[in-house]
Amino acid sequence: MAVIELTQANFESTIQNNDVVVVDFWAPWCGPCRGFAPIFEAAAEKHANIVFAKVNTEVEQELAGFFQIRSIPTLMVFREQVILYSESGSLPAHALDGLVDQVMGLDMAQVHKDIAEQQAAPQA
Repeated sequence: MAVIELTQANFESTIQNNDVVVVDFWAPWCGPCRGFAPIFEAAAEKHANIVFAKVNTEVEQELAGFFQIRSIPTLMVFREQVILYSESGSLPAHALDGLVDQVMGLDMAQVHKDIAEQQAAPQA
């Protein structure tokens, strides 16, 4: 599957309507972002059942602000609308594949249960 461009207009629907979405926050002037782009695109081709998307932080400053992007590239992985991974810096191909494998191997029923328990717990 080709990498899609996410904007303020399609971000929420993309996250809601797809099981797994891997998002690369980047900018055209960023050398590490340009270096990571071919790795990201190759992973998108390899994992056709997953949505790989990019957010241009120069254009989509509101999205970058909402997710508190302070350094680029930043990679985020959503599964069932839950952020499971958020880290700045690029990854080598084998690490990105490993991350995808880890995300796909998670028991999401347990993840949702853990989140519900955390939200129900009294705040200190």
